[in-house]
Amino acid sequence: MTTEDIQEKEAQETLAPAPAEQAEQSDATASTSTPDVGATATQEEAPRQKNSRAPRREGSTAPRNGQRSPRRDGAARSGSDSTADDGNQLVEKVVYVNRCAKVVKGGRRFSFSALVVVGDQNGKVGHGFGKANEVSDAIRKGTDAAKRAMKKVVVVNETLPHEIYSEFGGAKIVLKPAAPGTGLVAGEKVRAVLEAAGVSNVIAKSLGSSNAANVVKATMQAMLSMRTADQVLSARGKKKKEKESV
Repeated sequence: MTTEDIQEKEAQETLAPAPAEQAEQSDATASTSTPDVGATATQEEAPRQKNSRAPRREGSTAPRNGQRSPRRDGAARSGSDSTADDGNQLVEKVVYVNRCAKVVKGGRRFSFSALVVVGDQNGKVGHGFGKANEVSDAIRKGTDAAKRAMKKVVVVNETLPHEIYSEFGGAKIVLKPAAPGTGLVAGEKVRAVLEAAGVSNVIAKSLGSSNAANVVKATMQAMLSMRTADQVLSARGKKKKEKESV
């Protein structure tokens, strides 16, 4: 073999790829040319799963447009405020919640009582007392009782027509009218009744017991016993004299 033949053979060996490199090139070509069947199936199933929805249960009244379904008892969903039949907005205020524990053989059994004041902020207010084994049920019962017991009270220019003193049990209440802008200078229990009635300017003071039920009842008694000058004169058969212009 001549020198020229040896040089040609070495050139051919350097130009030809190795067997391992040929295998790698064939694998890469197969991977690029052959599509992934599993990935393709997953991509096709993804939109189907997104659009598919669970079947609707029979008898279900839940809307599909994102709105809340109606309550089972037919009552409207409401928070602290509710709407009366005549269109006036009622304000519900929980004045006091009491917990009572009864000791039995297995442990303690708790019951709750709630004092609630309801008013339309336009001269009508009432209070109610509810008892139940749950706080929510006690408040609901107290609210219903307060709505049934709503009564008309006298409110003149967002204040009271005159000063008044009232007692109920051990509770003693003094209510005084105030100028516009004074606000409600009163305790929590008296304030709840006055705000529900629509009074904005009053100075009040509790002189006796701090029992919540008695304070609320004393305030209600004071509000119901108030009379305007026109009401007093009309009861006497007289008319209010008009001021003479100078």
